[in-house]
Amino acid sequence: MKQLFKVNSGRYMLISLLALAVSCKQETKKEQTAMTETNSVENLPYYKDASFTPHWITPNSDEEKQFHKIPDFKLVNQLGDTITQETFDDKIYIADFFFTSCPGICLKMTGNMLKLQEEFKNDDEIALLSHSVTPSIDSVAILKKYAEKNAIVDGKWHLATGDKTAIYELGRNQYFVENDLGVPKDINDFLHTENFLLIDKNKHIRGIYNGLNRASIAQLVTDIKALKKEL
Repeated sequence: MKQLFKVNSGRYMLISLLALAVSCKQETKKEQTAMTETNSVENLPYYKDASFTPHWITPNSDEEKQFHKIPDFKLVNQLGDTITQETFDDKIYIADFFFTSCPGICLKMTGNMLKLQEEFKNDDEIALLSHSVTPSIDSVAILKKYAEKNAIVDGKWHLATGDKTAIYELGRNQYFVENDLGVPKDINDFLHTENFLLIDKNKHIRGIYNGLNRASIAQLVTDIKALKKEL
């Protein structure tokens, strides 16, 4: 009888320990989940200068309304149409800087922009904007030929040409697209960068990405989808 009691007691203790272990594991998992939810970032950061220091701002707040925005511009796309910020009203857009005769990084940048075009081809909220950094060479006709060669969808992806000073001003002092922070440059210094910029519907910069890097492009896709939920 004593042996039976010992066996039953041992079994009871084992069951109790197993139950306690499962319970602790579940509580730990709940705590970890709660921490993840608490620490998750609800919105993408905002950027306002070449340092790309993230600023965490509440969308539609007074602070957000006063924050750096891409100013209006007047350029011409591959169809010969004038494009301004009004062209991108109520749209999230991805901006970059390229030139059609570029034999190097621009080819891969165009390839990754094409991936973005394909990803969001049926989403009217998303647009692409590529600024030519050799606008005197990249005429409307040249841009049109480049668009046809690369299956660029007119109205979805704008290839922009125009005044060189205006384009370089946008790239360097508004999009802050170059990496060499603090290096003084003027219109005679060539603007060449692999960066893609994510711009929200209120014309704020919400992300910078390496246009040559597959992981960075994947992150850009994720961030676009997050931004769509935010706005």
